[in-house]
Amino acid sequence: MNDLRRTLLWSVFALSLLMLWDGWLRHTGQPSLFAPAPAAVAQGPASAASANTVPAAASALPGTPAAAAAAVAASAAVEAPHELVTITTDVVKATIDSHGGSLVKVELLKEMSQEDTTQHMVVLDKTATHTYVAETGLIGQSAGQALPNHTTPFVVLTKDRTLAEGANELVVKLESLPVNGVKLVKTYTFKRDNYAIDVKDEVVNASAQAIKPELYVQIERDGSKPAGPHGPAFMGGPVSYTGMAVFNSKGKYQKLDFKHLDEGKADFEKTDNNGWVAMVQHHFASAWLQNDPIPREFFAKKLATDLYATGMLFNLGEIAAGQSKTFDATLFVGPQEENKLRALAPGLEYVKDYGWTHIMAAPLFWLLDKLHGLIGNWGWAIVSLVVLLKAAFFWLNASAYRSMAKMKALNPRIQTLRENLKDDPQKMQQEMLKIYREEKVNPIGGCLPILIQIPVFIALYSVLSSSVEIRNAPWIGWITDLSVKDPFYVLPALMTGSTLLQTWLNPTPPDPVQAKMMWIMPLLFSVMFFFFPAGLVLYWLTNNLLSIAQQWVINKQLGVTK
Repeated sequence: MNDLRRTLLWSVFALSLLMLWDGWLRHTGQPSLFAPAPAAVAQGPASAASANTVPAAASALPGTPAAAAAAVAASAAVEAPHELVTITTDVVKATIDSHGGSLVKVELLKEMSQEDTTQHMVVLDKTATHTYVAETGLIGQSAGQALPNHTTPFVVLTKDRTLAEGANELVVKLESLPVNGVKLVKTYTFKRDNYAIDVKDEVVNASAQAIKPELYVQIERDGSKPAGPHGPAFMGGPVSYTGMAVFNSKGKYQKLDFKHLDEGKADFEKTDNNGWVAMVQHHFASAWLQNDPIPREFFAKKLATDLYATGMLFNLGEIAAGQSKTFDATLFVGPQEENKLRALAPGLEYVKDYGWTHIMAAPLFWLLDKLHGLIGNWGWAIVSLVVLLKAAFFWLNASAYRSMAKMKALNPRIQTLRENLKDDPQKMQQEMLKIYREEKVNPIGGCLPILIQIPVFIALYSVLSSSVEIRNAPWIGWITDLSVKDPFYVLPALMTGSTLLQTWLNPTPPDPVQAKMMWIMPLLFSVMFFFFPAGLVLYWLTNNLLSIAQQWVINKQLGVTK
């Protein structure tokens, strides 16, 4: 039974070590130990995207073959001056391109880059090598009918570029050149201390006939992953997902990886009267939101090699000649702050993806967030979380430590028994079980605290790695960002020392090989912590210190000495 206990304990350690190593490989972009390297995907033309990926009406969107001819036929004879309008508020610095009236850059003024802490985090951006933009436009219901879209020149009608002191919002208005007598007027409203931008599209029909336009909102992005730390990768946690997401009441939260579009295998609910679309990356997201219960089509398509788009399509109905119609939507571009996302739209908090750990990670974050609200420091909130968890499992841990202390006291007898009966293993096991029964000791009782800690540890790993709230959050001194590794490895070194001390307090296995493994496995296990987020190492170190204190007191109470 003692051998069974040791085997179970080291099996848990070995499995954890293997999973940790696999997580580290995936964290650094290397192939997983349990999956073959992804096969190269052949890059086909835009029309190669599966027909199941795009609703019928969306096939006429700009960027598709059906729209190309219409765009050429409706090219404006009058050109508007090309202008990049830079808008500055207290939280964002945004750039609107007058060619299309699209949002082509958003710099978050309260979030610093982890690659270069002197630079602000940039989410949307359009450069020679990177495309990530938010667009709106119109398509006609009849084939070949061209209307203003995100490739049409616009004229900027607003002069204000900076949110005024004391003002709560900044309004920027643009008007398209007419296309077949139809104009599109876009109005962006940036609000103080808010990453949600109100976007109003007004369709003005100055033509001589009625039109039945459809309005699309979409996010266009290339398939490259953002620079910087790529998030959790431990035992199936979210591995820095970069891609599309669609949410509606029919399909709930659906992730659409770029490779699914490459392979024509993207599958999602394409129609509903609610929902939103988003582009997701580690810690940040952009999303088009429309919370009114109106019918919409969802689409996801490949525009070109390594260029993708997802969006929603709304039928505006008939607009008579000389009439106009407006449509309101919200564009969110910012950090994945869970509480604020939940308030913006149903289900939007799911862009902060905990993976399969969600059932435990979500309540852990809730508790951690409440502690942070009371304490004001994420590091001390993590320490407080450990104290609460240890208090919750105090009696369970105490029972396990008493069992371990008794095992430690029995070790001399067990060692003598093994030496005397080494030639009769069966009788040796019977005598060992007899001793355990007489002394009322459970040989595997000491494994229970470790088994309980592992799922909590994995869930907290996801919380600390996925939560932008903890990104760039300092603790004390040299720990200036709890979401990345300790720059001087002080916490991992202390954690390794505490692990060895805890091993010293545990019963020494009678088997010499197991005794050596008892020291080797914690050392190997501890090595992985040198690459884990400082917040996670702080959690484990605090947990070790409290466990050591509790175990030492119990050993002393039972008169067990080393």
